[in-house]
Amino acid sequence: MPEQNSQTPAAISCSGVWQVFGDGARATLAGALQTAGGEPRAAARSLQEAGLIPAVRDASFEVADGELFVIMGLSGSGKSTLVRCISHLIHATGGEIRIAGENIVEASKQRLIQLRREKLGMVFQHFGLFPHMTVAENVAFPLKVKGSSKAERQRRALEVIELVGLAGREEAYPRELSGGQRQRVGIARSLAVNPDIWFLDEPFSALDPLIRRQLQDEFLNIQATLKKSIVFITHDITEALKLADRIAIMRDGEIVQIGTPTEIVLNPVDDYVREFSKDVAKGRHACVGSVMHSDDAPAQMPDDPGVRVDMTLDAALAACMSLYQPVPVHDAGGRQVGYVRPQDLAAALSTDES
Repeated sequence: MPEQNSQTPAAISCSGVWQVFGDGARATLAGALQTAGGEPRAAARSLQEAGLIPAVRDASFEVADGELFVIMGLSGSGKSTLVRCISHLIHATGGEIRIAGENIVEASKQRLIQLRREKLGMVFQHFGLFPHMTVAENVAFPLKVKGSSKAERQRRALEVIELVGLAGREEAYPRELSGGQRQRVGIARSLAVNPDIWFLDEPFSALDPLIRRQLQDEFLNIQATLKKSIVFITHDITEALKLADRIAIMRDGEIVQIGTPTEIVLNPVDDYVREFSKDVAKGRHACVGSVMHSDDAPAQMPDDPGVRVDMTLDAALAACMSLYQPVPVHDAGGRQVGYVRPQDLAAALSTDES
């Protein structure tokens, strides 16, 4: 996860966010929270008894500048509703949502339009391209709405089209493109205004597995170049583990765990989270740092087998599987930062029988 300067506000900060559907939701939520003493689950029960639907319940988290934050859960868990609250496509029933320190719940309509045009980019599962426009015209459309000159629109459109790997298809129409290419156009269009914050709601889920993996790789390359603050929605644990700096897992509108991919795989908080990751190859997602000891190292250790703190458990075990003693662990700069026992690596890779 990117480091957050303590003096710089988080890219996104959510505190006690609720989204309740039904007549009189705001007033009923306030009463339910007061009656429940602020306890979210009791308040949610009261709302349901009143015939309302608490789709998001007391969600609180921050997304650091440059972080790729994945929200996942089963269908109906509230993940898409939450991202629509954050992007203010729907108005949250309760709580506080800040974008770079600014409380957008209290923002005027004009300010929200300005934020969407200048700071926020959005990509959804359905491409939503204009069929009568070329690739270049589709990508340049947000800049036209913003009032940019024709020359600036053309320059920026060509720039992001090349970034997403569609150079040479500028004059093609959506009907002439594959599904993966159309999604690339959608990604390019959302990047045209160079947003600070990027929302992506299951952007690859409609694609076949091979194209999906290719776009995931390209997406990571784009993020490595642009370093955007991203909220990415998915129901696919493999996709989440591949892309995320951190993952939030939702159930029934509630965030049940937030953690790094390693923490989600190795330390699930309950059976619901454990079920998501039960078929995950732990050794390919967890790193040595998750099982490393940082206390005083043993006086004698074998020659350095080349174990690094960011190495996967699979790779580390392969490097020292013939050893029986603790081995040193180094950071990327070659500094020893701890040690690990081969048996710790093997234990972490074993199947959780609980």
